[in-house]
This record gives sequence, C-alpha cells and structure tokens, in this order.
Amino acid sequence: MPYILTGKWTLGRGLCKLWLVMDYLLCSASVFNIVLISYDRFLSVTRAVSYRARQGMTHQAIIKMIAVWVLAFVLYGPAIIFWELVVGRSSVPKDECFAEFYYSWYFLLSASMLEFFSPFISVAFFNLSIYLSIRKRRLHSREAQLHLQLSKTASAQGKGIPLSHNSEVRMKLAARGSIHSQSSSPSLGKLDHSTSRAAHPSRLSRDKKIAKSLAIIVCVFAICWAPYTLLMIIRAACRGRCIQHHWYEVTFWLLWLNSAINPCLYPLCHSSFRRAFSRILCPKRHTTPQSPVLRLGQ
Repeated sequence: MPYILTGKWTLGRGLCKLWLVMDYLLCSASVFNIVLISYDRFLSVTRAVSYRARQGMTHQAIIKMIAVWVLAFVLYGPAIIFWELVVGRSSVPKDECFAEFYYSWYFLLSASMLEFFSPFISVAFFNLSIYLSIRKRRLHSREAQLHLQLSKTASAQGKGIPLSHNSEVRMKLAARGSIHSQSSSPSLGKLDHSTSRAAHPSRLSRDKKIAKSLAIIVCVFAICWAPYTLLMIIRAACRGRCIQHHWYEVTFWLLWLNSAINPCLYPLCHSSFRRAFSRILCPKRHTTPQSPVLRLGQ
C-alpha cells in the first residue's frame, strides 16, 4: 500500500524480494490448486470406483498439495532471488520494487506457459472430459430405460415377444408401448416414467453440478488471468513503452481478485467445500454431544 500510494519503495531490498516471492508464490499456487481440484473432480467422475477406494489415503492428498506449493515456488522463486547474481547486475532502481525479469519476454513467455496456458488447457480438458462422461452415462441410462419400457410393454400386452430379436421388433415395441401407455394404460406410462427417473438421478445430477461448477471456475480463471498474462508479455517485448502503466495495474488487481474470489466460489459451487468450510469455521456445530453413559463414566 505505501508503494502504490507514494510510488517509491522504502522498505529495503530484502523485504522487496520477500514480497515478490510471496506475491508470485501465492498467485501461482492458486492456479495450480485449481488444476489439482479439477483433476480430483475428473477422477471422481471418470474413475469413480478407484477414486472411492483411494479416498482414505490422506498421504497421497498431502503429497499432491506439497507438490503444488513446491512447483509454485520453483516457477518464480529462484529467478526472483538469484537473477541479478546470474546476470551480474541489477536493473531495478533503488526506490522501486519489481522482479529482475520484468522486461525479459522470453522468460515471461516460458513461465506463462506453465502458469496460465498449460493450467487453462488442463482444466478445460478435465471439464470437457467430465461433460462427455456425463453425456455417455445419460445415453446408457436412456438405453436402459428403453429396454425396461420394452419389457414392461411386452409383459403388459402378453405377447411374450423376445426383446433382443432384432432392431425392427424393438422399434415396433417402442412405438406400440408409447401408444399403449398414452391410450389404454396411463398408469403404465407413469410407472415407466417414474422408474426411468429413478434410474440414476442422484449420480447424474451431482456430476452435472460438478461440470457446471468447473465451467464457472474455468471462466472466472480465464477472465482474471488472461489480461495479466498477455499484457506482461507485451510489456516485456516493448520494454513498457507501448501501453500505459495504469492498465498493468488493473491487470494486477484482477489477478489478485481471482485468489480472493476462489475461497467464495468453491463453496458456492461444491457442497463438499461448504461442509469443509463449515467444519473449519464453525466446529461447534459439528461436535456431537457426549452420551449420558460416557459422562457418567468420566
């Protein structure tokens, strides 16, 4: 805040580097955590059985979270700390505070590939895979519902026709079943409809919500990060002379805004995050009262 208000850095080189390391570290970790959470949702939908089997293995989750923070630090931390030692000189004035690679477009382009483009493509891929998986399940569910309707129609009409005879028979039965349900037996149609709705409702609706929430997160991430990433590369290429400085400030704050939105966005999009936040912030609501027998024993 003093730096923005006065335009001069008066806190020394050490605090400047510390602030830069923390700034880049936290923003990068926010992006990589989005990728990790999206990957976790991808596994929960596409590989549900193996995912549930590994849910009790907390050490794997801890390793993944540690890897996110290590990767976030390695991306910018060493460059911020050791850049001037490798180059042999510092290009940052004494009363200013920014990274030494501020105008190195080749470094910023390479880092942006790891910090924005690759995560964005990965999260978009996970989201698309979830959507396709949900769509595939719906198609299988509709096929199962059709077979169920055919068997009920054949049983109700007393024809005893084998359902797997050929596709023409199945189409005729489907047509006859729909006519029969609409004209002679409304209750049968209602029964088939209720049975089809009860086939996989909870699973499909939950997966649909996951896909929608990931789409929201991807869009917010792209809106907040794309302007910063593009302007940083442009600024480095033209040495900061092609675009006015206040536009860069806007992209900085938009970037930081993404990290402020995520803690609110995830609980809104995921019930599991809401429960986790509730347990952390309101632990008294989730503590079970001790039974009288236990209190008597104490």
